[in-house]
Amino acid sequence: MGTMKQAVSRTAMVVALWRARESQRSAASRLFEDDLAQGFLDRRFRVALRVSRVPLVGSLVPWSLIDGHWTGSRGTVAVRTRYIDDALTSALPSGVEQVVILGAGFDSRAYRIPGIGRIRVFEVDHPLTQAEKKRAVARRLGALPPHVEFVPIDFSTQTLDGAMPAGFRTTARTFFICEGVTHYLSAPDVDTLFRYVARSAAAGSEMVFTYIHRTILDGSATFDGADKTLTTVRRSGEPYTFGFDPARLPEYLAARDLALIEDVGADEYRGRYLAPRGRGREPLSEFQRAALVRVASRPPFREADSRGAPAVPGRLRATGV
Repeated sequence: MGTMKQAVSRTAMVVALWRARESQRSAASRLFEDDLAQGFLDRRFRVALRVSRVPLVGSLVPWSLIDGHWTGSRGTVAVRTRYIDDALTSALPSGVEQVVILGAGFDSRAYRIPGIGRIRVFEVDHPLTQAEKKRAVARRLGALPPHVEFVPIDFSTQTLDGAMPAGFRTTARTFFICEGVTHYLSAPDVDTLFRYVARSAAAGSEMVFTYIHRTILDGSATFDGADKTLTTVRRSGEPYTFGFDPARLPEYLAARDLALIEDVGADEYRGRYLAPRGRGREPLSEFQRAALVRVASRPPFREADSRGAPAVPGRLRATGV
């Protein structure tokens, strides 16, 4: 969730580029179609996207330049986008009353998922990022859709408890999206965020989030390309700081009144999405994963929870790689 001061996060822009590129594939090959992604790109990335359409040249530039620094990023963004699309699409008919997109960045699901126009959507992010997004959405759609409410928040000074508007109902069935966020946080930050989700929505509410394998941070295991990616995000000023051990994730969630539904990684992505389209050999970031969880119970909310809860700090940022 955005800490951007004068510019949009570079990783958020890379994510928009990869979504725009995936959307250019043929209908039989692509995993999704995001017509808004191209409109979020700055001049440099728009040029890169145009070049990618040129035969032969597009196969070498700019992907050879960018992919070389973000190992498996392009493929992982594509499959995780589709995974979250599917999770949200499946949840909507089951009684979901509101959707909250944390660190929304250039997420366009509020505008393109079938049926979501009947659901209240809260996009939570830094006001500077939201201003840029509003301009792009209004250009593309002609106006901002009435079912979307933008929730500006500076996490260095505000809490989610204090920032969420009156229209957000803590008794409602809610679907939370937290994509490309947790790996930029500290352990206490993630704890605060997950506890907020568990106590701020009705039992049966769900959250989908992405995360990185903890071992790439402590060096206890290695994944192909992990070192190069860590160096790149560090140099960009957006270093990875937190990861989960998949084996311990269910226990971590249970302690916070959340129950794991599904935890997926590169192998599941390939089998579910890429292999059926003849794309099974595309590179993915083996250390990036996604999890779908359910709110198992909802402890009574107390005013002290809001006053005493530490702020989820400003390092939360718009959706990143």
